[in-house]
Amino acid sequence: MIKSIFSPTISPKQAAGPRVVCFAATASRILDVARIERIGRNEAGRLSGFQRPQIASHIREIRDYLMTPEAMLPNSIVIAFSSEHARYEDGALHVTTEHGPSGWVVDGQQRLSAAVGLDDKDFELPVAAFICEDMLELNRQFILINNTRPLSKPLIYELLPGVTGLPHRLSDRAGAALLIEALNYDPTSSLQGMIHQQTNPDGIIKDTLMQKFLMNSLRDGALRSLDGDQLLVTGKAIVSDFFEALRNVFAADWDGHTPKTSRLLHGTGLIAMGFAMDEIVGRYGETDRRGFERWLQQLRGHMHWTSGDWEFGSERRPWNSLQNTNADYRMLSHHVVRLLRRAGRAAPAAA
Repeated sequence: MIKSIFSPTISPKQAAGPRVVCFAATASRILDVARIERIGRNEAGRLSGFQRPQIASHIREIRDYLMTPEAMLPNSIVIAFSSEHARYEDGALHVTTEHGPSGWVVDGQQRLSAAVGLDDKDFELPVAAFICEDMLELNRQFILINNTRPLSKPLIYELLPGVTGLPHRLSDRAGAALLIEALNYDPTSSLQGMIHQQTNPDGIIKDTLMQKFLMNSLRDGALRSLDGDQLLVTGKAIVSDFFEALRNVFAADWDGHTPKTSRLLHGTGLIAMGFAMDEIVGRYGETDRRGFERWLQQLRGHMHWTSGDWEFGSERRPWNSLQNTNADYRMLSHHVVRLLRRAGRAAPAAA
């Protein structure tokens, strides 16, 4: 069995969670036992890895600094292992590397990448390693470690599905994150591949906006009574059918457009259409594509997604003046809901 041993170490007494082991090592020794696995998805759409993409310019800046005589890096590189590959024994960390690096770099990937090649200077980095029971525990610790620092919210949200034991405010988002994953990677979804995520940079709908769209509905809309399997079956079907209907009714404002060229794909349009979905489901009981299309047709002629001016009562706004602000979210959402309710009062039988 191929093994690396790190000693001397310090293992501070902490809570009953993963054991933490601190030591010093060169960049090459760290990379012998831990890999920088950037977030991605396999062919089946399953999430793998959990790191941010590298930022080359930042790495170059750090490396230039490390080449100076007075260089120091006091912040620890954080790495994680499963208990299958690492153990703490007799004051030393024992790591098996029979099939290559068995751990993951959780924090400090850019510092570590910048320090590669400094072994001839015997430049050691402080390391804090922790040993988890499984990958779910590892992902949970990654979220908790990074949640107190400036970290991409989309990356945090993409890691949420399947992770338990998180703060309440993050747990509330886990359902929305799980639904986004299903909508974006299920071939039966009308939104397959359309949601921009860390693992799907070609998507045109921002995942943070889809989070807001779904969180609104989960709190007090069409999805509020759904959870677990219901959310992934019934909830996914409702949202998928709604977006298929939306795309059919406003095809000219959707196909070939981006958030810059159509307010339908912009945050204001998406949030307003979320309230439209909730209104159609809650007030008129429609949950499939045909039902959504009947009511969305009532909005035609009143929506100015790509040209013209919006008519908000006494206020007139150019089509592209709506911005991602709470005020504009409210203005367009109220406009859409008023139109749907007016249509319901005017022709309930025709609907």
